Amino acid sequence: MSLNGTGAGDGFLAVDSGGSGLRVVIGVPGRGTTAPRTSRVPVRTGPRGIDPGHLMEQLVPLVRALEPEAGVSRLGTAVVGAAGMATLGDALRAELPTALEREFGVRTVALVADAVTAYTGALGPRPGAVVAAGTGLVAIGTDLTSWRRADGWGHLLGDCGGGAWIGRAGLEAALRAHDGRPGGSAALLARAEESFGPVRELPGRLYPRADRPAVLASFAPRVADCAESDPVARGILREAARHMADSAAAVCPAEGQAHVSLTGGLFRMGAALLVPLEEELERRLPHARRVPAAGGPLDGSVQIATELAHNALDLPHDEAMLYVVTPKRG
Repeated sequence: MSLNGTGAGDGFLAVDSGGSGLRVVIGVPGRGTTAPRTSRVPVRTGPRGIDPGHLMEQLVPLVRALEPEAGVSRLGTAVVGAAGMATLGDALRAELPTALEREFGVRTVALVADAVTAYTGALGPRPGAVVAAGTGLVAIGTDLTSWRRADGWGHLLGDCGGGAWIGRAGLEAALRAHDGRPGGSAALLARAEESFGPVRELPGRLYPRADRPAVLASFAPRVADCAESDPVARGILREAARHMADSAAAVCPAEGQAHVSLTGGLFRMGAALLVPLEEELERRLPHARRVPAAGGPLDGSVQIATELAHNALDLPHDEAMLYVVTPKRG
C-alpha cells in the first residue's frame, strides 16, 4: 500500500526488526504507507538484551530517507515490533521511547514482540494461534484476554523448526556425510560445499559471524531443494513440521472458535515443508480452522499503529508482549 492524497498531517512510524534486519514504513491513518525501507544489519543483542542504541543507528537514516516521501508534519505514534522483545526487551522498554521522542518527536510508543506483530498481521483481532517462521520461530496465541507464547528462545536454545534450525540440521547432516558417520547426506554435503566452500572450513566461516542465525537460515532452502529425493533432508523438514505443530498446539485456545495461520518467509519453501506441516496441524489441532495470513509482521505493526492513532487498540496489553507508552498528562 502506498500513501495517497496530499497534505501534511500526523503520521506514524511502523518497524519490523528481525533476525535479518529492519523494515520500516511511515504512514498516515486512512492514507496508507510509504514503501518499506530496509536495513540488512540485525540489531545487536548484548548483556542488557536488545541494544536500543544500535537499533536507533539503523532506524534514523531509514526514517530520514522516508520523511520526504511521507509528507507528514510530525510522527505522533511509533510501533516497534522486535524479535526477542519478550525476553530481551528490558533496555528497549527503558530507553527507546525517550530516544524516539528526542529524535522524531514521537509521543505514543508501542514496543511489541515480533510474535504479536506477526499475529496481528496474520489474523487481526480474532482468537487463535499463529506460527511465525523465518530465521527463528515462535508461536503466539490469544483468546483476546491474554497472550500465550511458545518457543522464540533463539537459535541456541530453541526456535525449533525455524530457518536457522533447519539450516543447522542440514549442515550437521552434511558434516556427518563428510565424516562417514550415520545420518549423513551426500546431497546436503554437495549443497553445503556449493554454498560455503569446503566444509572443513565451515566452523571458521560460521562461528565468528554476528549474523550466525541468518547464515544458518540461508541453508534452509537447500534442504528443501533436496527433500524430494533425499530421505535425510525430507526427515529434517518432517521434524521441523512436528516442532511447529507442537508450538501451535501449546498456544491455541482449546475452546471456542479458533483460527490457525502461518506467516513468515520460511513458508516460501513450499510443499516440502507445508505438506508435512498441514498433516501435523490437522493431527494436533483438529478443532482449529486454518486460514491464510492476511499480512506479515510489518503489516501487524502498521495495524497496531493505526489503531493506536484512533485510540481503538483492543489487543491484550502485556509488558513483555505489547507495551504501550503514552504521553503523561499534567
